[in-house]
Amino acid sequence: MQVQNYLFFAGRCEEALAFYHDVLGAQIGYLMRFSDAPEGQQGDVAWREKVMHANVTIGETQLMASDGMPSQPVAMSGFSLSLSPATQEEGRRLFDALAEGGEVQMPYGPTFWAQGFGMLRDRFGVPWMVNVER
Repeated sequence: MQVQNYLFFAGRCEEALAFYHDVLGAQIGYLMRFSDAPEGQQGDVAWREKVMHANVTIGETQLMASDGMPSQPVAMSGFSLSLSPATQEEGRRLFDALAEGGEVQMPYGPTFWAQGFGMLRDRFGVPWMVNVER
């Protein structure tokens, strides 16, 4: 059994997946749009080309993602996605790239437990921790 995160992006899923591809090397394994649903089950006309479901791989981890539903509020809280890069330099690069257009909650730097650690919310509201172990 696996536990996988399922992220909802309130209409910005495709933009988020492109960003994660550029920053993290995320690979889309499967992507279904609302227009791919059977006739009569495609939902709101304005959302037909939005992402109904995507399966994404980052490193060895699979995430699932969607635009959600037009009336569904999105609140990404109560969790963080945690990255564990191999080097402090890679940690800094990932942290800075994810923080661009987002909000730094704890600046990246050395701590008593890590060579480098930082916390942020990216431009899509997803909370991240970057941790390079000692």
